[in-house]
Amino acid sequence: MRSLCVSALLLQLLGTSLCQFPRPCANSEGLRTKECCPVWEGDGSACGAMSGRGFCTEVLVSDEPHGPQYPHSGIDDRERWPLAFFNRTCRCAGNYGGFNCGECRFGYWGANCAEYRESVRRNILTLSAAEQQKFISYLNLAKNTISRDYVISTGTRAEMGENGENPMFSDINTYDLFVWMHYYVSRDAFLGGPGNVWRDIDFAHESAAFLPWHRVYLLHWENEIRKLTGDFNFTIPYWDWRDAQSCEVCTDALMGGRSSFDPNLISPASVFSSWKVICTQPEEYNNREVLCNATGEGPLLRNPGNHDQNRVPRLPTTTDVDFTVNLPEYETGPMDRFANMSFRNVLEGFASPETGMAVPGQSTMHNALHVFMNGSMSSVQGSANDPIFLLHHAFIDSIFERWLRTHQPLRTHYPLANAPIGHNDGYNMVPFLPLYKNGDYFLSNKALGYEYAYLLDPGQRFVQEFLTPYLQQAQEIWQWLLGAGILGALIAAVIAVVIVVARRKWKRNQRRKRASSYGERQPLLHSSSEEGSASYQTTL
Repeated sequence: MRSLCVSALLLQLLGTSLCQFPRPCANSEGLRTKECCPVWEGDGSACGAMSGRGFCTEVLVSDEPHGPQYPHSGIDDRERWPLAFFNRTCRCAGNYGGFNCGECRFGYWGANCAEYRESVRRNILTLSAAEQQKFISYLNLAKNTISRDYVISTGTRAEMGENGENPMFSDINTYDLFVWMHYYVSRDAFLGGPGNVWRDIDFAHESAAFLPWHRVYLLHWENEIRKLTGDFNFTIPYWDWRDAQSCEVCTDALMGGRSSFDPNLISPASVFSSWKVICTQPEEYNNREVLCNATGEGPLLRNPGNHDQNRVPRLPTTTDVDFTVNLPEYETGPMDRFANMSFRNVLEGFASPETGMAVPGQSTMHNALHVFMNGSMSSVQGSANDPIFLLHHAFIDSIFERWLRTHQPLRTHYPLANAPIGHNDGYNMVPFLPLYKNGDYFLSNKALGYEYAYLLDPGQRFVQEFLTPYLQQAQEIWQWLLGAGILGALIAAVIAVVIVVARRKWKRNQRRKRASSYGERQPLLHSSSEEGSASYQTTL
């Protein structure tokens, strides 16, 4: 636990930022000066320097050697990130964050970023119907809203000219921004000429950075949705797929059912059936030696369960997860997809969750879910097109958290050198700007302001998974409850009035009957036409 606290303290010294590319820097001036230090509107100074929020400074990159998997140097923009584009960026102080230090770092809130708040990510299957629908509407809003703060690069740095005279950036919607980022970090390296690429390269998969990189990725995605919707209580839900026999979230009420017209498509009853995917044609990009430019490339594809059964005979079980969590070593041997008895390699899905040994040609754990979905999610570069990606990776992140809490590793457990390119401790995560270093996020999510409902103690878990949904549902329909209460009260009042009136009338009738009975005898004793005896007799 002490090591986690030390890591949390170190994290406070670092600024947070958002991702590629900040709009104020995506122009000829930014490329020419190689500086990305936008002005914070709060005080009109770069990086909010006048308010002590941050300052513009030289980028620091690690010189530690990487592994032999990538033998080239100086040919890919992602090498020594982000020096191909910028060598000066904002570094935020204290709890400040954002590309211009105008926001707060993960877990902190308020004008001065002094309020720590812990958000809870919950199982999507335990959310109320209203909460599930809200999540889906947020996804669709992100898919249809151009990102206000960020653009993507549609060309390599060399194509933009030595002095940035030909900037190649493009607008993109908020959801696809993150699809493009996942493509960009995992794409092949261009070696020059059509189809001439180096495939054994990935800055976020197949080695140590797999878990820290996706942790930061999800935190940023969460943050962008909060800013877009104004719902600062939003958290990404997770899908606990342990022991699942099918895709439990593949329903029209959730992530989209199977189309009855084509089993590879999403049901027309789901909003996701109208989504267009991007960055799904890596071979075409390689042959043309171009980057994905985020043009729509067809519908979202998914056909869960109709995959290669030899590659993925079953989905992961609780036993598989428990075995994985109990592995003591984060990385071993070559620190790539051939590593044995490596927690990271087993969880990522290149090794067996029964023996810990690498299993070439098979996909387990994390990889198994991607292959099982049998569609857009099954290709690494385009996998984030499917929104199930978010639910899946949130659960993978929770398993990473379980391992951290179980073993409480020191920072030295994370590889300092000789991991595949992009995965050493001090490497800046591609393509985030300003910068995050891999090793800085090898720490508990408690330091980052979030928690998982199923990892809470029993009392807190009851509140989050059972009580909170009912209270939130009641809050959402309180107007109807109030109206029903008022209507019920009115009806009760009317009934009470009717009863009182009826009772009084009955009592009057009883008195009249008694009086009438007494009056019938009087005319017989005192016969008189003035008293109307004839009518009384008639009445009798």
